[in-house]
Amino acid sequence: MTTSAPSPWPVDETAPLITFLELLQDAALATFGSKDFDPKFYIDLSLRFSLPVVEKAFNSLPKSRNGTVPPADLEGFIAKYFRSPGEDLVVVHPPDYVPEPEGFLPKVKHPGVRAWALEIHALWKNLSRGVSSSVRDQPELHTLLPLPEQFVIPGSRFREVYYWDSYWVIRGLLASKMYETAKGIVTNLIYLLDTYGHVLNGARVYYTNRSEPPLLSAMVRAIYSRTHDINLVKKAIPVLLKEHGFWTSGVHQIVVRDAHAESHCLSRYYAMWDKPRPESSTIDKESASNISNGAEKRQFYREVASTAESGWDFSTRWMRNPKDITTLKTTSILPVDLNAYILGMELDISFLAKVAGNHSVTKHFLEVSKAREKAIRAIFWNETKGQWFDYWINDHSSCKEAQLFEDGKQNQAAFASNFIPLWIEPFSSDKKLTDKVVSSLRTSGLLLHAGIATSLTNSGQQWDFPNGWAPVQHMIVEGLASSGSSDAKSLAEEIMIRWIRTNYAAYKKMGVMYEKYDVEKCGAYGGGGKFVAQTGFGWSNGVVLAFLEEFGWPQDREIWCQ
Repeated sequence: MTTSAPSPWPVDETAPLITFLELLQDAALATFGSKDFDPKFYIDLSLRFSLPVVEKAFNSLPKSRNGTVPPADLEGFIAKYFRSPGEDLVVVHPPDYVPEPEGFLPKVKHPGVRAWALEIHALWKNLSRGVSSSVRDQPELHTLLPLPEQFVIPGSRFREVYYWDSYWVIRGLLASKMYETAKGIVTNLIYLLDTYGHVLNGARVYYTNRSEPPLLSAMVRAIYSRTHDINLVKKAIPVLLKEHGFWTSGVHQIVVRDAHAESHCLSRYYAMWDKPRPESSTIDKESASNISNGAEKRQFYREVASTAESGWDFSTRWMRNPKDITTLKTTSILPVDLNAYILGMELDISFLAKVAGNHSVTKHFLEVSKAREKAIRAIFWNETKGQWFDYWINDHSSCKEAQLFEDGKQNQAAFASNFIPLWIEPFSSDKKLTDKVVSSLRTSGLLLHAGIATSLTNSGQQWDFPNGWAPVQHMIVEGLASSGSSDAKSLAEEIMIRWIRTNYAAYKKMGVMYEKYDVEKCGAYGGGGKFVAQTGFGWSNGVVLAFLEEFGWPQDREIWCQ
């Protein structure tokens, strides 16, 4: 049994449309200035006419003395030759949405919480989209990809499907009894995997050069647990084998030899890109402006794209110097959470193959999962600290050279990711280990008034202190709750209560759900990064509904911040 992936390629080709839209992005920044400038807006525009026609009109625009296009001329050009971002999508009504599903959140007894949960449930209507016919008929005019089924977007500037976001969207949809919508999202991700050899970061042409945390198998398993849809399982297994090969071969795989001379295969993030990310081209070029060496600049761009592949863009977790974004070294790190996700994938494939009656695949992936579990314990686990730590490898490491394990290469800074392996069953079912992790989490400094902070470093990056993110809360809480430790279960409920209260307070104050929250203060949304806090918001909605489904909310428990 093999799960080989295609030979790795160093850099994806740039589509002509993307190249042109990056020029437009540069011109817009020069003309309109940096205040409230969002480069993604320009890369998401779709053309009204063929690219040569639009390019000719662009090249004919008047220029001022300093070489910029006058604002009125550029505004007129954009209005005439482009459709606004989002116009290539259509708002759709999910066929399985009802205002109050039968059996919705039976453990929620508090009337105020129940009313709020129904409002969040109603947000699925606002966030449901389909691809317009023009994207399928004339794909060369769009950066949006022609997905076969309707889907749920995160919200705000994120107008397309995103890979790992979709897991928590699906968990929320399952709580909302919207099984067909959940299956449609998985069908779209399977389409991307079949077409490109990996699930893309998002459903845009410019995202083909990287993936995101691999949670497709977890989505399929979650849906199967509710629907017992064997056809979905059978459709998914071949592509899940392909995805496993993508993450466990070529540039993604690194071998580390431990103190006992035993070799362990582990995975890293590694984008097939060494240029500015098109959706953030102007930002990336500014970040790299002080790097004069061409090879170093290309490597920096690869690190930026690889960090985006991690989902944690950006964080001091990936930097040699927490004050300097140009010291990103994501490709030189074996991440704890990525390898936990792949272990989960291996266990999921084994389970799903058993459901489908494919016993050879079941047996193979059970063996593969045991090897990865052993690798995670050997390379990441720190018995003294009671955490799993990312492991630094040598810069520009080859996947063919074995690294020799050194204790000093574990990154022992406190990050929420240090606790994510608890989400995966072999670790959560180990009571002695779980008790040690609970003690470590309680004393880590990451547990704050409104949830778990992503790190202890206030760097201004969005995946750092004081921000807390819905997926991180959910994975750690679910891992704690599924363990055999009463102390862990108690801590899980404690974190869940804090998270629900901060989401509720912010919603009541602002009328929206946010993508991230400031966990120092109950009811405060998060900041950091290059853009204002985004609202909508797919995974935040999903985690609230999943928490309320699992834990409920008693009538006599206060919902307001304490």
